[in-house]
Amino acid sequence: MTVRLLPGAAAAALALSVLAAGCGDGGTTRDHAATPSVAPGAGAPASGSAAPPTAPKPLAGKVVVLDPGHQLGNRNHAARINAPVDAGEFTKPCNTTGTATDAGYPEATFTWEVAGEAKRMLRRLGARVLLTRTSNSDEAWGPCLDVRGTIGNPGAAGPTADLRISIHADGVTAPGARGFHVIAPGARTGRAADLVAPSRRLAEQVRDALVRAGFSRSTYTGSGGIAVRDDLGTLNHSAVPAVMVELANMRHPGDAELVADARVRARYARALVRAVRGYLAS
Repeated sequence: MTVRLLPGAAAAALALSVLAAGCGDGGTTRDHAATPSVAPGAGAPASGSAAPPTAPKPLAGKVVVLDPGHQLGNRNHAARINAPVDAGEFTKPCNTTGTATDAGYPEATFTWEVAGEAKRMLRRLGARVLLTRTSNSDEAWGPCLDVRGTIGNPGAAGPTADLRISIHADGVTAPGARGFHVIAPGARTGRAADLVAPSRRLAEQVRDALVRAGFSRSTYTGSGGIAVRDDLGTLNHSAVPAVMVELANMRHPGDAELVADARVRARYARALVRAVRGYLAS
């Protein structure tokens, strides 16, 4: 027979088509030469071997209530927030508008942003976080202090909290008044006596964490960064260890610069998270 040689380009194309047809799997081309062989014991774990255990998150199973003070829309709902509610054997207005810096940055927005940052950090550590409000809206108002103070209590809707931190900032106009202070509940009728001591320990953890983060103690109230009060409805209604923290005095020019800085707000949040970890570890 006579064999006719194809030109070089045609021969190469024919050879490639033969290789492709021979390597197909259901019509799909695979390049076996590009798939490295894996020796037993090298690369992926042997079949049936267990994956290495994942370390538990440090706050797994813990529940934390964060109470970002006020609500941006309170200023538009005067009648509702001025209505009296039970504050613990006496009455107080449902809520207030909160304060603001001289430049107009509202306390409600500051507390919301710090609480949101702290919530993200705590959740990464495994904690479940309950916020006492779900928005920072000019249209919304409240909740009232008697509602805020009971979220996370035993027997309330939802899980029982391990602790509560109410986040605020002050609005004192006295010259030179600046810095943070932590408010612990004092002993009073109607409050479980066994909540006073753990709340004090929580206050100390918050105080120490804020100092470690570089923030200054109050120059105008409290002792060593801690004050004790029995007239705050949010704390009076709490059936779990609870504190309120005034993170800064927003009417002081230096403190006003701090609260308006997103990086500083993250520092406040990290300090609160450190305090939560320290308290729960003790």
